[in-house]
Amino acid sequence: MELIHKTAIVTGGVSGIGKAISLKFAKEGAKVHVLDVSENHISDSDPDTQDLTKQIVYHQCDVSSAEQVNEVIGQISLKNKINILVNNAGVSHIGNIEQSSELDLDRLIDINIKGVFNCTKACISLMKEAGGGIILNMASVAASIGLSNRFVYSMTKGAVLAMTYSIAKDYLNNNIRCNSISPARIHTPFVDGFLEKNYPGQENEMFDKLAKSQPIGRMGKPEEVAELACYLCSDRASFITGTDYPIDGGFLRLNT
Repeated sequence: MELIHKTAIVTGGVSGIGKAISLKFAKEGAKVHVLDVSENHISDSDPDTQDLTKQIVYHQCDVSSAEQVNEVIGQISLKNKINILVNNAGVSHIGNIEQSSELDLDRLIDINIKGVFNCTKACISLMKEAGGGIILNMASVAASIGLSNRFVYSMTKGAVLAMTYSIAKDYLNNNIRCNSISPARIHTPFVDGFLEKNYPGQENEMFDKLAKSQPIGRMGKPEEVAELACYLCSDRASFITGTDYPIDGGFLRLNT
């Protein structure tokens, strides 16, 4: 029970990596508050997760809205000391700079950058008052390496990486640790939807191609990212701050 008696906020926690993190944190004893723009909740129909979902509280919230974020986190803080914030909510965009509109730019800035800003700003003073806390940001390998046709996405994830370093530096003396995780391709519902939309009839072929772009030969699993997130948010990682952790099957260092 790595996170027993801890209260964690996970943004974008209804599906994909965020869902895996929420369930893992609950399994490790945390009280989890999920902030998600979706009206859906984490399903409790799976017998393996039914008990865990009882420890997860859902809040419909658009993280790009400071007003909504402040209201929801304010309500949470009235009943619980916030120990952990996982800034996971994010959206993607495919295209180079010529194929990216100002609307695309604004949308990703609002969610990928302002979302991290809004949630961190709402939590940081509460963590200071409580004597410490942990912030974990979801970056991407796209923040550290050039990827084709990921201009806006890469730019916003680069900002997430810079925010991670800055927050870690500014709050060293407040016992607040801040790190980030940079996944490569992880098999989530987003990937399946992307292939279905863009490669109808070729889904299996394209999935295999994307999987093999990781030197290890496959995509990662959301649960593998959740394991790393749990470690970084636990007391075992008390000496770690201001660091980005690739979880990428060798993508950044072993591609030739």
